[in-house]
Amino acid sequence: MTIKPGIKAILWMLPGAAIMLALILAVAHFQKAEDPARQLAFKARRVDLVSRMQLGISSASEAEKSAVLAITDRDSQVFADRAREATAVVERERGELGEILKTGGTQGERDLLAQFSRAFAEFQRIDTGLLDLAVRNTNLKAYGLAFGPAAQEVEQMNAALSRMVTAHIDSPEAKKIMLLAYRAETAALRIQASLAPHIAEEENLKMDRMEASMRKEDGLVRKDLDGLTALVDGDAGLAQAVSHYTRFSRIRTRILALSRENTNVRSLSISLNEKLKVTLLCQATLDALRQAIMDEPIAGVTYGRPARPR
Repeated sequence: MTIKPGIKAILWMLPGAAIMLALILAVAHFQKAEDPARQLAFKARRVDLVSRMQLGISSASEAEKSAVLAITDRDSQVFADRAREATAVVERERGELGEILKTGGTQGERDLLAQFSRAFAEFQRIDTGLLDLAVRNTNLKAYGLAFGPAAQEVEQMNAALSRMVTAHIDSPEAKKIMLLAYRAETAALRIQASLAPHIAEEENLKMDRMEASMRKEDGLVRKDLDGLTALVDGDAGLAQAVSHYTRFSRIRTRILALSRENTNVRSLSISLNEKLKVTLLCQATLDALRQAIMDEPIAGVTYGRPARPR
């Protein structure tokens, strides 16, 4: 037999039901008010991380370029260290964002982060070799030798030959002495003039041709100096010229070895080509990720636009 509640029981239950309904409505209202705030905070956190990653990529790239263009080993090392530090910060932020997206965000955002991670791994790989090259500065060191000690030795050699020619101006062999001295000076100057293009050259084949030309000129210098030795053996000016040319030849060997390493030329080429491309890809992917996060709808939030435009 079913027992039906009486009127009095029903009337007695109504206040309790009303209170319960009020509590349910209050909780629902509170949750509705709280959810958008939480969603906005979550969105802001992700956007902030992406923005910091973009800034970090820019900072790392600027420091890398400064390391490549710096003219001293110390400055190159300082900027290279800054680039590595900035890259390490981006890596930490990337990991933090990845953890956040495991429990929130959209699949599209996770896909974009994965795309960025691949590009950023390439960014780091390129930077490892690039910064190692940048801090060595072999081309700058070669230029310093070419326009410093090497140029001084050639200048002093030619001055010594001029003194020798003057000392034998009345000799029956004066014309021959002058011709040999002039040819030796000219060949040495051609070698000196070839050093800078060699240092600037990027292709090994072209450097091979330059070095072959230098060896030919070197043979001429030595032949003419030997010819002068046969004519004026024991002359102090000639002895000094030979000594200066010997030192120039040693310096030239060091210059060519540094030039062959080509660290400044190679690092600049990598910076302007491979590194620039991957940097732009990283930034473009982060831009897309940032926009994807911003485009996530939040109920009741219109970002300044009318909720119900007329």
